[in-house]
Amino acid sequence: MFANRIDIRHLRYFVETVRHGSIRGASQELHLSQPPLTRQIQYLEEVLGVSLLVRKRHGVEPTAAGQALYTEAVNILNLVEQACATTQLIGQGALGRLDVGVFGSAVLDIVPRIVLDFRKRYPNVEVILHNMDRDTQVKALQERRIAIGFNRFFLEYPGLQWETVVHEPMIIAMPRNHRLAGRASIALSDLAGEPMIFYPRASQSGGFSNFLLRAFHDLNIEPNVVQTVDDVVTAVAFVSSGVGLAAAVESARTLQLPDVVYVPLAEDDGPAAFDLCMIYRSGDESPLIDGFRQAVKTVTERPFGHGR
Repeated sequence: MFANRIDIRHLRYFVETVRHGSIRGASQELHLSQPPLTRQIQYLEEVLGVSLLVRKRHGVEPTAAGQALYTEAVNILNLVEQACATTQLIGQGALGRLDVGVFGSAVLDIVPRIVLDFRKRYPNVEVILHNMDRDTQVKALQERRIAIGFNRFFLEYPGLQWETVVHEPMIIAMPRNHRLAGRASIALSDLAGEPMIFYPRASQSGGFSNFLLRAFHDLNIEPNVVQTVDDVVTAVAFVSSGVGLAAAVESARTLQLPDVVYVPLAEDDGPAAFDLCMIYRSGDESPLIDGFRQAVKTVTERPFGHGR
């Protein structure tokens, strides 16, 4: 095989010789004496079994075979240069792709602001958002299909780390004409008997729906669940249709549907809140991940709901 006998150095020597039209000019460019350069060209001709250069009194010219090799060699050298430059940029975090798992209301406010801040720092990095629930995010992280995930009520998993992104106030979406719509805030006990739109329960402990159910049960209240939906967008759409009320977090206020209002949910010791967490692989050293975490820090240091 030719690839085992010819390397980049041989191609560069040949390209420079054709460009300069002489062994002498190429040797000066390459900082190589003429005899070794001549031997390298002869070696190429021997390996390929064809003449590559026509020796003339004032220099050399490529044969038809030599011209074909010159064209391909230039392409190869350009590809090598491009590959090395791209690799360097990716290693520096200036180029590449970042796959991020998101779910629920996080995609309505905080995550878009984080992505916007990140892209200002890394304009040549493509950010791909994947809609995944918590369990799917964990599996995708373990299989290295995503680099970062955003979810709520994260649990401990081997090989994964998490940090709180924002402590987000909880709200109740309800029809504008509902008896509770004019309140400054409401308690969970106010929702006893009210038709509720819920989300599927998580397979493990944690999760927004499990959190709500525990909160109701702690008050000895069984919620009146009339509809189950997969996400907050669908939940608020059903609220707009008059089906019932839905619990959500502050970022859901960006969903401005007809005849829907949002009322803060309060607890005895103050406003109810729910954490949004960012998860990633332990020890995953990447300039892109570091840059994304910095964007998270920058965005979350601003007051919640501002900085758009």
